[in-house]
Amino acid sequence: MRRRSLMIAVPAGLVTLAGCGDDKSGKAKSSTSSPSPSAPASASAAPPPKIVDGPLPAITAGTKFGEKPTVAKGSGSPSKDLAVKTVIAGGGKTVAENDYIQANYLGQIWDTAKVFDNSYDRKTPLLIQLAQGGIIDGWRYALVGKKVGSRVQMSVPPTWGYGPQGNTQGGIKGTDTLVFVVDIENTFNATSSAQGKEVAQSDAALPKVGTNTDGKAPSIDVPKATAPTKLVANYVLEGDGDEVKADSSVLVQYKGVLWDTGKEFDSTYSSGRLASFSLQQVVKGWAQGLTGKKVGSRVLIVIPPALGYGNNPPSGSGIKKDSTLVFSVDILAKM
Repeated sequence: MRRRSLMIAVPAGLVTLAGCGDDKSGKAKSSTSSPSPSAPASASAAPPPKIVDGPLPAITAGTKFGEKPTVAKGSGSPSKDLAVKTVIAGGGKTVAENDYIQANYLGQIWDTAKVFDNSYDRKTPLLIQLAQGGIIDGWRYALVGKKVGSRVQMSVPPTWGYGPQGNTQGGIKGTDTLVFVVDIENTFNATSSAQGKEVAQSDAALPKVGTNTDGKAPSIDVPKATAPTKLVANYVLEGDGDEVKADSSVLVQYKGVLWDTGKEFDSTYSSGRLASFSLQQVVKGWAQGLTGKKVGSRVLIVIPPALGYGNNPPSGSGIKKDSTLVFSVDILAKM
């Protein structure tokens, strides 16, 4: 099981461990309350499917990327294998196993054409990790290797969907084959970085953060000065995405060091895994510092003890009581 981020492994009273925290498998939960495409809780590993190119029902309306599609009822019996078709070929980054993908999708039942879920009506794309146990296997096998900007249609038999138990919330029986149309908007992994416009770092009394965008950890140079007593949250790179809200969930790269020593105590770059969580889960300094900031940005956050761990830091973290914490945070996506 991977180590939790120190930002959410904190004493009670500073944060609430709810929402989209880690589950028992060590995977970050999706922030969606929809029935699809998160893996069923009792899912067991199925053998890799044979991937075929059909049959698949016709997309009769909403045929452009990003448009809500209308999909015909399945004709005849669906394949017992995983049927996958790239309807629109994108030219962006290639999706890999364990990436987080940002996508709009529609799911319906083969036999009835009943739509059981779609993100287009919510006007919020899904952000979910293509990891075993976190998403149905049909998505994992169908989307790995596809490119951002692609529309992918798939027919998923129960073996690689919700299994014999089905999904009561979605009205899905254990014998139902599912049809999905997925528009892949973006993909993120441990090499992802903010890509915003550089913002001048002219205050010599504050740490200076590196502006590299190659996916490697940025430098954080802490000045030999007295730590600020109030929260600092400044752009290093300013993105042009949506603003993060106080109740948003975010996908981030980050690095944290101690003001007094400059020593790193936590980092997604070191762990090789992105972090995703609700701002209602994290220490107050993070929640306040990221609220209002734009997706695609790198933000310097300096957190005084009262908004961090105070006199009760996490055991084994290397953080002393009443430490001022310094973070570089890349906001990759908002859920």
